[in-house]
Amino acid sequence: MDTDTATPTAPSLAPRALYEEVAERLRQRIFQRELEPGSWIDELKIAEEYGISRTPLREALKVLAAEGLVTMKVRRGAYVTEVSEKDLRDVYHLLSLLESDAAGEVASRGDAAALDELAALHGELEGAVHERDRFFAINERFHLRLLELADNRWRLQMVSDLRKVMKLNRHHSLFKAGRIEESLAEHRAVMAALRGRDGAQAMQRMREHFASGLEAAT
Repeated sequence: MDTDTATPTAPSLAPRALYEEVAERLRQRIFQRELEPGSWIDELKIAEEYGISRTPLREALKVLAAEGLVTMKVRRGAYVTEVSEKDLRDVYHLLSLLESDAAGEVASRGDAAALDELAALHGELEGAVHERDRFFAINERFHLRLLELADNRWRLQMVSDLRKVMKLNRHHSLFKAGRIEESLAEHRAVMAALRGRDGAQAMQRMREHFASGLEAAT
């Protein structure tokens, strides 16, 4: 009698869940204003457009609702979240606290390689001053990399979610005259504090950066 037992096969990794792909597609449509704040999300139409059932679509909407990008209304369905001025002030307040704290840590504890990496991103930012979309994409990379280097995954997750909500209003501040130049000057001040290993100054400059951003966004 053969007593050998078959070696169990390791389970294969599942592909990215369909609802996650749907959530990302809808997220980008919201950020690009294809789905406007306050607009009703027609589940049937979108399900037909994507060639899927409504089940993964509804799971995707739950993800976006948890991120604050979608608001679920009883017996009325899902709507793209409208961000009030108070919402914006609250989001910017929290971002200012969290990101200034991260800047202080990187200034005080970051190694030379970390500062060089941030300086390289800042250099890209300087080169994108006349390209709004590219400027904002690099700006976001700079901020998120700073948070990664500060090495607190809970803070990083909180900021990532808050920045998604902030993007709901980004269109309104994107074209404010002179804002990109102001933002770049603020980034120079942050970088100077980081390079100077001045934690307190880095925190202060980052707070000023968010205060100016809020003024432009409201």
